[in-house]
Amino acid sequence: MTIPSQVKLVEVGPRDGLQNEKVQVPTSTKVELINKLADAGLTVIEAGSFVSPKWVPQMSDTREVYLQAAQRPGVSYPVLVPNLKGLEAALEAGVKEVAGFAAASETFSVKNTNCTIKESLERQKIVCDEAIKSGLRVRGYISVVLGCPYEGEINPIVVSDVARQLYEMGCYEISLGDTVGVGTPQKTKELFEYVARSVPVEKLGGHFHDTYGQATANIYAALQLGVSIFDSSVAGLGGCPYSTGATGNVSTEDVLYMLDGIGIETGVDMEKLLVAAEYICEHLKRPTFSRAGRALISKQERTS
Repeated sequence: MTIPSQVKLVEVGPRDGLQNEKVQVPTSTKVELINKLADAGLTVIEAGSFVSPKWVPQMSDTREVYLQAAQRPGVSYPVLVPNLKGLEAALEAGVKEVAGFAAASETFSVKNTNCTIKESLERQKIVCDEAIKSGLRVRGYISVVLGCPYEGEINPIVVSDVARQLYEMGCYEISLGDTVGVGTPQKTKELFEYVARSVPVEKLGGHFHDTYGQATANIYAALQLGVSIFDSSVAGLGGCPYSTGATGNVSTEDVLYMLDGIGIETGVDMEKLLVAAEYICEHLKRPTFSRAGRALISKQERTS
């Protein structure tokens, strides 16, 4: 299959990237980050998640963040909702798109959502039905598709079955998540080929963590199959509260640098993206995790 000429980047930094931060990031900082990411040309920016503050305190201000973000025309600001209570909060805030999630590992599902895969999907079906009835678009996430910290390798049959069920529920897009970052290009290729038998490849996205430095290689493998949707996190922020040792999502800067080099259109401006990355890194008082970002900033400093 021909590599796509255009790719949609789904920026997950303000949600997946910040959810593990121990010190509460001010609402105003999150809002400014989202606005700077929109300035850079990103058209899908996760604004947060309506989850219990007890479990993810960093997301306790999602309503305020969503309402204060600029809401630019042509930009989508989805939020994660784990259940009906979360959906109700999203609807009250005027959210137009939500994301639901399931896992491809029974153990991970129980530790993450306190229910089995089957129970999780039943819950998501209720949320999906209500969301669609209310006029919302729904995106589906599947965690630990290439490996689980508790069970090891994951059977592609399980991933494909979960993806099919989410798609049949009405999820317009299914993001396959290498939550632990253990995937390799060949494994990625085999998984996407298998899942594409059940869900159209144009409806599949890739969500890669960079724990073993394989994320951009895995994205390239998926590109060769025609996948054109990838999640990424500004400055490589993030991790997973239920997957000890997993690093952040692949950085948006690293993915953009690769896509620009191939000649694939994203609509994202690297210089403005670096501004957003520097902004949040300054507030978090840490350097960027993006290798492309570090190199480009260093180059700017040498030539200025």
